Amino acid sequence: MSDLSCPVCDMSEILTLGDQYECVTCGHEWAKEPEPEESSAERIVKDAYGNVLANGDIVAMIKDLKLKGSSQVLKVGTKSKPIRLVDGDHEIDCKMDGLSIGLKACFVKKVVG
Repeated sequence: MSDLSCPVCDMSEILTLGDQYECVTCGHEWAKEPEPEESSAERIVKDAYGNVLANGDIVAMIKDLKLKGSSQVLKVGTKSKPIRLVDGDHEIDCKMDGLSIGLKACFVKKVVG
């Protein structure tokens, strides 16, 4: 059974009618509470220095980073091609040194100009 109860008589026999509820016992009707929607605001991604990143920005590495599953290392100062912001455990998809990689924003800084 549902944990929903009538606000007037506290009975739990409730009917769902479109966008409202109705109590079977006392006949009281009330509107459904709107379901919380995901925030329509875009997620703000900031680099290691607090600069806001956007799709198409160029970023550079702030420290050497070994790539998992290979023997390659992305060196400090390595610049990317224009980035794309994504959802998930890595905020940035980009290409560096000819490789498509996913990066966390805390390892990069925004390149100005």
